[in-house]
Amino acid sequence: GRSDDGALGRAVARMHLAEPTKEAGNPKGAFGFQVDNTIGGTPQPNGWTDGGGTDEWIAFFRDKRIGHQLDLAGDAYCSKLWDEKIAPRLGALFEGIEVKPSLLHGDLWSGNMGSANGEPSIYDPATYWGHHEAEWGMSWCASFGRSFWDGYRSLIPEDPGFLDRKPLYDAYHQLNHYNLFGGGYLGSARGHLENLARRLDKKGA
Repeated sequence: GRSDDGALGRAVARMHLAEPTKEAGNPKGAFGFQVDNTIGGTPQPNGWTDGGGTDEWIAFFRDKRIGHQLDLAGDAYCSKLWDEKIAPRLGALFEGIEVKPSLLHGDLWSGNMGSANGEPSIYDPATYWGHHEAEWGMSWCASFGRSFWDGYRSLIPEDPGFLDRKPLYDAYHQLNHYNLFGGGYLGSARGHLENLARRLDKKGA
């Protein structure tokens, strides 16, 4: 079971702050991972980007995360909404921040967290190097309370526009759940994508 959520938050933050180096398996400071892996049972492509800046992250998440899941889902409405109303305007969500590669667990929900010898432990990852905020796409299923967030934010403060970007990262996992389990997850994914489109409209993007 989980032990100290404040310690867990600090530990996840330290993982996100780890420098991309040769020793860490990311010598070029890029987004992606050494191998493709899976998110649950769904293939997750991780080919490295050519650089490690905001533009490269946007292209990576557009094509290898949301675009990939939409191709698997085959839902015409979501694909059209994404292609026409969201993907061309993604840059507006990242104005004023600099995205750098962070080592992510990738599937951080309550079933993948516990403790070992009294210390926080996370396991069963879908790991890759990405924007640290992408870690929270499964937070709806993680039961993160104030203690966790206080611990995490003590090392990594919230960036401007976090709440505008969160539906983007939630949509990835909702689409993946639809591709794994079907059912109402498609409606949830549609809701997140529609939310994104509205937020982009408000930004005048």
